Amino acid sequence: MTDTEQLKPCLLAFPGPLRDRLVAAVLSGEKVSTTGLLAEYEAENEELPEIGERSALIDSDGREVAVVEVTEVRVLPLGEVDLQHALDEGEGYTSVAEWRAGHEEFWHGAEMREALGDPDFTVDDTTMLVAERFRVVERLR
Repeated sequence: MTDTEQLKPCLLAFPGPLRDRLVAAVLSGEKVSTTGLLAEYEAENEELPEIGERSALIDSDGREVAVVEVTEVRVLPLGEVDLQHALDEGEGYTSVAEWRAGHEEFWHGAEMREALGDPDFTVDDTTMLVAERFRVVERLR
């Protein structure tokens, strides 16, 4: 078993039903990509992920359920997200427009605006994103 104590957490969404769905999609192999706001990395003073970096996937109960490894990182404007990335997010999107609508709802939500410290935060085509691909290298528990 991997020593997960030294791994930083991989947190998808906020704890609750959405995180539970995303973690299940990762564990099933449906979800192999994710997207974050560059602004969120900046707000949390967090470094961008690097290829080969491993982290512990955390469920809504705070348990480490898998070790994931970054296989690709792209920083790009929202307007340049491609269909393959949207499909690989494993959330059932069939178009970039569907993917964007779902993500805008999340990014414009109260929890994200609070996390960013900006109650009026909105995205547009120029909003910079961190598009990450990963693979599960070990399931825990």
